[in-house]
Amino acid sequence: MSFWSALAVALAGTGAGIINTIVGSGTLITFPTLLFFGVNPLAANVSNNIGLVAGGVTGSWGYRHELTGQAPTLRRLMPLSFLGSVAGAGLLLVLPPSAFRAIVPVLILVALVLVVAGPRILARAHPEGDDVPEPGWHVPAMAVGVFVAGIYGGYFGAAQGVLLMGLFSALSLEPLQRLNGYKNVLSLVVNVVAAGVFLLFAREHIDWLIVLLIGGGSFLGGIIGARIGRRIPPNALRAVIIAIGLVAIVKLVWFP
Repeated sequence: MSFWSALAVALAGTGAGIINTIVGSGTLITFPTLLFFGVNPLAANVSNNIGLVAGGVTGSWGYRHELTGQAPTLRRLMPLSFLGSVAGAGLLLVLPPSAFRAIVPVLILVALVLVVAGPRILARAHPEGDDVPEPGWHVPAMAVGVFVAGIYGGYFGAAQGVLLMGLFSALSLEPLQRLNGYKNVLSLVVNVVAAGVFLLFAREHIDWLIVLLIGGGSFLGGIIGARIGRRIPPNALRAVIIAIGLVAIVKLVWFP
């Protein structure tokens, strides 16, 4: 890998760390970048997942004030993310690389739909107002949703944050910034578990230079995202994510 390509991967890691902390979908920056430089899709996914753990740590730490007093909720949701991510990482290891190459464009397309639909999901959440009590079915529905998001995140991860934020916004009356804190912690759980599975069972697919570049970039990105994320226009972020995701789909489908 040349100096300029390594720099591009590191910068992509920084961008992913920022976007993961604020919105989610940072993988839609790093993963297509790795594909652009000719990295095998499976190796790119595994190495990218391990590298982005660093950004998840700094991003979650940056939202620690929003999560004050929320330990009971996190204790209820984190095991579901844990179990889901184990199942998702297992699917990635069991399915052949050819299946992964065929499935990835669909996953990216689903992620892009979630990114586009995000504002409408938030706008339609709780139309009756925040004073209305949460229905009893919201708790089990959220549990199932967090588990499914964990499977998705353990398998691929792109737009996992968007999926979680849409779920939380539709089922919880907590402030948006607190929900974003939940999202960061649960996404970190998924990434850590998936990274552990890959370290144990998929070492041959790990490119440690990529892990180092993305890890260093995302570590910085998580700090930046937690500090100035609220000032970045969401529509601008969504436009960048959509553009890069479409490039990834075109490359995988027509230029494998």
